[in-house]
Amino acid sequence: MKSNKKADATIIIIFGGTGDLAKRKLLPAFYNLFLEDWMPDKFAIIGLGRTPLDDEQYRERLHEGLVEFSRTKPDKSKWDSFKPAISYFISEINKEGSYKELAKKLDAQDAEWGTRANRLFYLSVSPQFIEAVTVNISKAGLASDAELDRIVIEKPFGHNKETAIELNNMLTQTFQEKQIYRIDHYLGKETVQNILAFRFANALFEPIWNRNYIDYVQLTVAEQVGVEERGDYYEGSGALRDMIQNHLLQVLCMIAMEPPVSFQAEEIRNRKVDVLRAIRRIKPEEVHQYAVRGQYADGWLEGKKVPAYRNEPDVNPRSNTETYVAIKFFLDNWRWQNVPFYLRTGKRMQEKTSSITIHFRPVPHSTFANSQSDSFMNNRLTIDIQPHMDIRLRFMAKKTGLEMDLNPAEMIFDYDKCSTQTPEAYETLLLDAMLGDATLFMRSDQVEEAWDVITPIQEVWENRESLDFANYAAGTWGPESAEALIAKEGHVWAVNLHSK
Repeated sequence: MKSNKKADATIIIIFGGTGDLAKRKLLPAFYNLFLEDWMPDKFAIIGLGRTPLDDEQYRERLHEGLVEFSRTKPDKSKWDSFKPAISYFISEINKEGSYKELAKKLDAQDAEWGTRANRLFYLSVSPQFIEAVTVNISKAGLASDAELDRIVIEKPFGHNKETAIELNNMLTQTFQEKQIYRIDHYLGKETVQNILAFRFANALFEPIWNRNYIDYVQLTVAEQVGVEERGDYYEGSGALRDMIQNHLLQVLCMIAMEPPVSFQAEEIRNRKVDVLRAIRRIKPEEVHQYAVRGQYADGWLEGKKVPAYRNEPDVNPRSNTETYVAIKFFLDNWRWQNVPFYLRTGKRMQEKTSSITIHFRPVPHSTFANSQSDSFMNNRLTIDIQPHMDIRLRFMAKKTGLEMDLNPAEMIFDYDKCSTQTPEAYETLLLDAMLGDATLFMRSDQVEEAWDVITPIQEVWENRESLDFANYAAGTWGPESAEALIAKEGHVWAVNLHSK
């Protein structure tokens, strides 16, 4: 989490420097950090790639990305001050010689500054190249200082628990665990971070943050987009791996974790692992009772006809890949025993929304049973993550008038009204990586426990073809079986959370 000091001299090395992520997210993040005076006084950004470019051509390509994607459009004078720190290095990811030449470039930069700089290696590459990069970094001695050198790894972190363990073992042959930053951009979002402040900086909520007062918890990440041009990737992933295993389980950890003793990174991460270990494992024969999968058919979204998943490019016309998942989890510990946590995510949904909803238990005795009001609702706390960013507390109040009629009211904290320039998630996370703060990054045991949670579901679905795909139309809220899943407990999905 951000402190008020800058990082020491830092060299950022981006493997995959000509890729889409560097253009859309990484360079805009570094540029905005520079504008707001968060970048180190001495910094360099080196983009690596095979494309034959010189420094100026590379800078121009990145400038185009700033114009299109940055939350702050490039100002000529500021860009002229920023761009000299950017350079391009032609390299072959599998060739040891490229890393030896890179070592010379890094050593020359250190000599120019008169100090051994921090080195931040960002792997914006396909998972199959991670081993080649880390092995060659080790051979070339590029990350020889465990206190100064760090590596950032993009998801996916393995394809299952077995491959996640293999990946972690391979990484720790070159880097110590404290040097490895497994990035999940979801944890950098302002409202997700604010969960910790909301819970642990306020005495008001802690006494009721447990099974005695909370009825159930709902996490929703709904997307309107389909897989579009990512069909080939998505066929090997699906919603369970792509969203539940990392994004939603990590957010669940922040909601359910015990109060940390301090805000030290390892203390926070220890509490998150405790949550993952407490999640009740679903037996293979019980998967159908706790988990629902779906796949979108064709339909209409915002007045446009959109194709079914099986008709998307690079998708098997008989695909068994899920584009929707809803799961009911229980945590076996004192705080949350028998409180269901409902997680759902899907593509081609009715609207784009990400939110957390805490549903409180009904009042134990209805004092207003004889009221004319027919709109009595239980208290509810909603944390909207995107596209809106706010925290809403719903409570009951008396309507204006002579009769004792009740109506729901809300208290709202609105991020957009507090700031028009909210940092992007990558800005927060990249700054933390430069500062050596791993609080918002996943540790190896977190990754492995998260895989362990979903493994029974994953194996059942892979080995059992769904007979009802496609089972929800594009532009809806998912399959009917998802409604049945939550209705069993007398609960309902909160839909269109921002407007209700």
